[in-house]
Amino acid sequence: MVAHTEPEPSRPLRSWIRSSPGTHIWLLIIAVTSVVVAIAPDRVDSVLLHRNSSNINQLVKYPVRALVGSAFWIVNPASLALYAVLFEVFHAPVERWLGTLRWLLIVATAHVVATLASQKILLTAIQDHRAPHSMTHVVDIGVSYGLAASIGVLTYRLPGPWRWLYLAGAVAFFGMPLVTGGTFTDLGHAIALSVGLLSWPLTRNVVSRET
Repeated sequence: MVAHTEPEPSRPLRSWIRSSPGTHIWLLIIAVTSVVVAIAPDRVDSVLLHRNSSNINQLVKYPVRALVGSAFWIVNPASLALYAVLFEVFHAPVERWLGTLRWLLIVATAHVVATLASQKILLTAIQDHRAPHSMTHVVDIGVSYGLAASIGVLTYRLPGPWRWLYLAGAVAFFGMPLVTGGTFTDLGHAIALSVGLLSWPLTRNVVSRET
């Protein structure tokens, strides 16, 4: 008699993680930095967040470090679980669909463009005395610009009328704060969403890796 073995329960999970490695490596790094922030004394975690911020001061002094480092920290470690869910809902499907390289190109471009554009506009506001000079040292870190880009490009994955309903919801979510007097961060989110939407050419002729 030939014994039939049941499929391992962990196999679908391993397959999901292996099909979106960039998403899960990124999430793992954020988990580690969140633990560091959570256990560090208040003064130390403040220094860490400012050092890895992509604010005007850091961009002028250490542009590469500021742009790269700010993508791997979140201000509130308690929000890690929420980010984990958002990564699985938005980043992982896009990476599985487009492949790691195209996904990374889109989210990295959005992160850089949204950061530089929003900080440039903030700098102009400071120079025109419409914002306090202290904003040059504001903590500007997090992964939300990349998420906004994935939300944008995921529009092209949805079929028929669902695509337009989803797009309307995304535009409303990121656009309403601007209409009601949003911050430079809200502007960055809108820019990142636009980068995702403008990435439509990268979604053409894609051989999906989903099974």
